[in-house]
Amino acid sequence: MDMTSLTLQSLFGLLALPAFAWVISEDRRRASWRVAAVGLGIQLALALLLLELPYSRDAFLVLNRAILALERATGAGTSFVFGYLGGGTAPFAVTAPASSFILAFQALPLILVVSALSALLFHWRILPVVVRAFAWALRRTMGVGGAVGVSTAANVFIGMIEAPLLVRPYLERMSRAELFMVMTGGMATVAGTVMVLYASILGPVIPDALANILIASIISAPAAITIARLMIPGEGERTEGDMRADDEARATTMEAIVEGTTRGIALLINVIAMLVVMVALVALVNEVLALLPDLGGAAVTLQRILAYLLWPLAWAIGIPAGEALVAAELLGTKTVINELVAYVQLAGLSEEALSPRSRLILVYAMCGFANFGSLGIVIAGLATMAPTRRAEIVRMGLKSILAGTLATCMTGAIVGLFNP
Repeated sequence: MDMTSLTLQSLFGLLALPAFAWVISEDRRRASWRVAAVGLGIQLALALLLLELPYSRDAFLVLNRAILALERATGAGTSFVFGYLGGGTAPFAVTAPASSFILAFQALPLILVVSALSALLFHWRILPVVVRAFAWALRRTMGVGGAVGVSTAANVFIGMIEAPLLVRPYLERMSRAELFMVMTGGMATVAGTVMVLYASILGPVIPDALANILIASIISAPAAITIARLMIPGEGERTEGDMRADDEARATTMEAIVEGTTRGIALLINVIAMLVVMVALVALVNEVLALLPDLGGAAVTLQRILAYLLWPLAWAIGIPAGEALVAAELLGTKTVINELVAYVQLAGLSEEALSPRSRLILVYAMCGFANFGSLGIVIAGLATMAPTRRAEIVRMGLKSILAGTLATCMTGAIVGLFNP
């Protein structure tokens, strides 16, 4: 397929995805196309700034040196604590190098290091300045209230539960539409604590992996607001607010490091547990599906079923028809299990399976927490912070997964436009 056709394909998807959000809207008459147009314009402007302007791009490429430093530093810690299991020198001859990589001991501990760094940057008042700047821009351009702006902006850097914590006092009095925007913002982005991990996995197959993941999270923030406001309109409803100074109790830098590490432990354990459980449950479902007759000469699996259902979505964001089924299976894995497993599978694909352009589109389209495992985390976290809204949060849960997926796929389509 020629490049012009692929560009038009991505353009079609970029317009079709918000149109689909409008079709399934709770109130199509109140849904604002002006908001959709503004959100799409902001996405395109951010993509132009971050992907095309050389100086902006070079600034993000500095992050790739940072990831190598973090990997080396984390490796020093894991090899000291876990020995050869954590990447240290093995006391025996290694006959199968591919089997010597242990995810839980070598890659996932990055979460601990980045979590501590994140707490440290908040304590030093560096990240709050950046978050406030993003929140101000979202309020001025997309007309959202300060509370939603702060939460959405923070989601670019921290997790789907940590970001709402910054505006916890405002959650109880938010409108239904605003609460849905907060949920969708968490589903459409990834936290800084896992960005480095994902980049370390994708680095061998995606140039400038960390820069691309960070850019994806930034571009998806306005997309999340756009899709959320189309699906659950709430024109004119704004809850103002600013970031809470919830780290005043950290008197010293060391306390910030300890607190960040402690939070990282909980996140690390949660990630490991969810990986074990979700992979096991999917395998169990696939064992049952294997009893069915073969489909297309291969056994029926949950991922293959979703691949056929998501094929139109993969095609719409700019994946060639011949590669769309492989891409759709990765999108299915991302939805059923999580983006970490999908990225691991993407990194392990043969060169013939997907073109470099398709791989890049998928990196952006899968860069979000929209999966069933995250749904439990969001419901539990937000319901604890806003107990009177528990039933409402539960009812909007599945919609938030769909909204987050549409938002990240819009970002994937935009990357397809800028990479003909």
